[in-house]
Amino acid sequence: MTTATIPSPTRTMTYLPALKKTDPKIRDLILQEEKREFEKLRLIPSENYASHAVKEATGGIFTNKYSEGYPNKRYYEGQQLTDQVESLAQERAKEIFGADHVNVQPHSGSPANMASFRAVLKPGDTIMGLSLPHGGHLTHGWKANFSGSLYNSVPYELDPETEMLNYDMILKQAREFKPQLIIAGYTAYPRKIDWTKFREICDDVGAKFHADTSHITGLIAGGEHANPFPISDIGITTTHKTLRGPRGAMILCKEENAEVVNKAIIPGIQGGPHIHTISAIAVALQEATTPEFKTYAQQVVKNAKALAERLLSHGFRLVTGGTDNHLILMEVFESKGIPGREASKSLDKAGIVCNCNMVPFDKRTPFNPSGIRIGTPSMSSRGMKETEMEKLGDWINEAISNAEDETVLARIAGEVKSMCIQFPAPGIDPANWNE
Repeated sequence: MTTATIPSPTRTMTYLPALKKTDPKIRDLILQEEKREFEKLRLIPSENYASHAVKEATGGIFTNKYSEGYPNKRYYEGQQLTDQVESLAQERAKEIFGADHVNVQPHSGSPANMASFRAVLKPGDTIMGLSLPHGGHLTHGWKANFSGSLYNSVPYELDPETEMLNYDMILKQAREFKPQLIIAGYTAYPRKIDWTKFREICDDVGAKFHADTSHITGLIAGGEHANPFPISDIGITTTHKTLRGPRGAMILCKEENAEVVNKAIIPGIQGGPHIHTISAIAVALQEATTPEFKTYAQQVVKNAKALAERLLSHGFRLVTGGTDNHLILMEVFESKGIPGREASKSLDKAGIVCNCNMVPFDKRTPFNPSGIRIGTPSMSSRGMKETEMEKLGDWINEAISNAEDETVLARIAGEVKSMCIQFPAPGIDPANWNE
């Protein structure tokens, strides 16, 4: 097995000293998670590395403060600084994404979608979003979710021939069902989205246009993908994933929807906002305006394309035949004879972390589907490039081809660790582990 050496310690102060004294078990679990994120290749497309600055803000003093309401209109006193923090986050988001209004208070993407729908819909209204098994999200109309139980959901699907969005099919369905809201933006779709086509479809049937860019927001901020918010009526994004911020969310909308959006958050579904998270969102948005972030966004796409080409050379079948963004959806059951969950577990043993995932028109169950989903944001944040993606493609092929051979998987894990040590992970200092 290939061995790897962690860099020698450089710190002279105790790392997480208060936790070491108060709760050493939790401190130890934090250290173990840092090691795991440092020593493995993290391919889950929705995961990334937050910077030290984002982490400092997330764990900062604003965790102590209640601030129900909005800037200059709070229910509690002592808001002189929280107002400035939230306003900064709002203004930075508006500038980057060209939105009239931004609400930065949603705790995550699902409540952001819930509040967005609550703002512009009535219970029982008809919505259209991409079906979950085809790459949509739970909150886009899945029956087990609030979006499918509170609203009349008529999901659209991908083209069975191309596995891509078919805008003519979506328009035909919209004309038939006359939805009040059409959702664009996905969790497992590897191609670019024509936002203008969705705007035209919505205008044709009198529907609101909702854009959910949670997965690709960092690519939009970095100039790699088109920005829907100047033309959508309303939309949301999470603030982690490709944007590399804390785990939170934002609602972006036209000025005409600003008041109903704010009321949908509070008193609609939330109380006090998490100002410590909002402060970290502001930091992440500031980082997203730098030349370094643009370079990172470009490399995310380059890496995904390079990895896709390598996987294709090994005989894997990729949904849509490739990728335009940060993720790759692979079918492995029919092409490689291994279920998606078994493949993902074997890859994890090999130091390669991904998730099993349904593919369009999958005949297997969500708990053991035919595919796996992988992405390049985390690796790109570490500075890995096309050469590393080619090596990764070889490792994925070898691990899946030897899914039951513990010796092979352990060897690959050692080689993965050796490569990871060569690339710093933002927000993680290995020197801390030697105390």
